Amino acid sequence: MRRPVQEQQEEAPVVRARKKPAAAAPQRLQKVLAVSGLGSRRDMEELIASGRVTVNGEPAQLGQTVGADDVVRIDKRVVKLQTEPQMPRVLLYHKLEGEIVSQDDPEKRASVFEKLPHIRGAKWVSIGRLDINTCGLMIFTTSGELANHFMHPRYEVEREYAVRVMGELTDEQLEQMTEGVELDDGIASFDAIQDRGGEGSNHWYQVILREGRKREVRRLFEAQGLMVSRLMRVRFGPVTLPPRLKRGQLLTLQDKEVRALLEWAGLPVPRSSQQQRPMTAREKEQVGKPFTPRASRIAMAAAAQEPKERKVRKAGWAKAKPKASFNPATKQQRRSDRNRGRG
Repeated sequence: MRRPVQEQQEEAPVVRARKKPAAAAPQRLQKVLAVSGLGSRRDMEELIASGRVTVNGEPAQLGQTVGADDVVRIDKRVVKLQTEPQMPRVLLYHKLEGEIVSQDDPEKRASVFEKLPHIRGAKWVSIGRLDINTCGLMIFTTSGELANHFMHPRYEVEREYAVRVMGELTDEQLEQMTEGVELDDGIASFDAIQDRGGEGSNHWYQVILREGRKREVRRLFEAQGLMVSRLMRVRFGPVTLPPRLKRGQLLTLQDKEVRALLEWAGLPVPRSSQQQRPMTAREKEQVGKPFTPRASRIAMAAAAQEPKERKVRKAGWAKAKPKASFNPATKQQRRSDRNRGRG
């Protein structure tokens, strides 16, 4: 026996409309461009001031806010905006002397950007610069916000250098370099300086400072009458140069290492493609302390490496003894195994 139509309608399931996710609140244009991986916030401010950015067909203004429905163009090309931060990529590079940190050079000199892998939809941002005669640690990222935290003067992030000079500082000069030295662009000083030993033209010092003025380390030593013969950056903020990262090599940081950098900078940690476990108490204590990334994931730079210097055996050096386990027949057998696909 069929039930009345009215009763069937009363028992029909109720279909509720799915709520649309709330639109993200408008944010400042320079911040959104930096979050989208187009450069540091300072770079984006300069780009907006130059008149190359438009919002909905009108010239953009510094401090202007944009939302998801706004159309932003750079040089008439539409930009895909990301209002929510994504897990950025971070690379370490051991810079060689003779390389410049610039993508536009009229002289066509070797650039560090030629060593970086190509990425789509984002841009590598150099965290700080090193002059052409300085080597050592460089950090690249796709996060303009992270780069801004490293570089902006208000955060006073430490830079540590190993310096080789021709000569030796007196105790009075060491004290003066920490108290302040008058340079062309104002007073400058080291937060710390340590004598690392050496003689004559091969004397080393370890210095720490919290700003990145042009050639500041070299000029501070030159003000004391000493010429710098070699300058290497060994630490920037919490990141130290891995000892096994050779000159001209790249190192990609793991998600957990990038996550630690975001925590240190006070930036939101986005969810990566894989579910991340919460940080342990010990890991939280380590945030902000210097750490050395693991160098087992080193990727060789694409450019040809410098030829290795030939070692000359000096008198008194012990000659290496042949290994007792060496067996030519065994070596040949292993080679044949590799040819068969077993190695």
